[in-house]
Amino acid sequence: MTRRNDPNDLSDVIHDAVVIGGGAAGLSAALVLGRARLRALVVDADEPRNAPSAHMQGYLSRDGMSPAAFLAAGREEIARYGVELVRDRAVDVTGGEHFAVSLASGRTVRARRLVVATGLKDELPGVPGVAERFGRDVLHCPFCHGWEVRDEAFGVLATSARNVHQALLVSQWSKDVTLFLHTVAEQELSDQDLRRLAAAGVKVVPGEVAALVAEDDRLTGVRLADGTVHDRSVVFVAPRAVPQTGLLERLGAELEETPFGAYPVVDGTGLTTVPGVWAAGNAIGFSEQVIHAASGGYRAATAIVGDLVMSRLDAAPGG
Repeated sequence: MTRRNDPNDLSDVIHDAVVIGGGAAGLSAALVLGRARLRALVVDADEPRNAPSAHMQGYLSRDGMSPAAFLAAGREEIARYGVELVRDRAVDVTGGEHFAVSLASGRTVRARRLVVATGLKDELPGVPGVAERFGRDVLHCPFCHGWEVRDEAFGVLATSARNVHQALLVSQWSKDVTLFLHTVAEQELSDQDLRRLAAAGVKVVPGEVAALVAEDDRLTGVRLADGTVHDRSVVFVAPRAVPQTGLLERLGAELEETPFGAYPVVDGTGLTTVPGVWAAGNAIGFSEQVIHAASGGYRAATAIVGDLVMSRLDAAPGG
């Protein structure tokens, strides 16, 4: 390893891999890369999607762990294997003989392979009280939080007809569910929707929602525009997913449209249509939970290790 006078100057180093994103997917990839004796670097803007949540659930052996503690443990683990981590934001990337990743600080890091684990952002409905209580008693995923709020009085805030599915799903965790149509007209619900809602015992309330009501820092109700208040202690919403695909687009990666936004086309290992560039975690899909993201980062890293080994051997004399 070449020693430099400025330890923050990484522009003259060619890393085997640079991982953009320090969440579950990125740290998992970095762990595998470090254990494979590759020189890897993680660029972490420290903006995890699940930051509003006090706990994460459904991750075997880590159920109930706080997201912050989970990431802190991951950072400690990658450091054991010599993986560098810089707190910075990747703002641009170019290809060529090597990839050059420009950081917000003005530095540039270079790599033979890239893992893009930049995730997505959740855009919440603009109803007063939603953003303030998100991650506590305003929730989006029953698999993440349903057990903790089981049997409470649920509300579901509809911003599209797709929220019917959410209302039906959360009825597994409570039999007291009200679907507030909000911006959805009653005629947008199909006959099948109405039949299923009735079978699940979900009450349907038309009319725009004006605000969520809270007392003593606890959600207590949903207020409609006409002033009517419906007692509820939990509200489920469906955020608009905004994939963070800017860097992939700059590299020319092919995207495909889904009901939840445009995501990169990838193979089973996360390899995008750009040679040498893998994607993992919420960078490849809306429904990637923490455990899926960690698995995706692992798969991407093992593929990179194999790719670099074979490339080196093919370039060797007589290879």
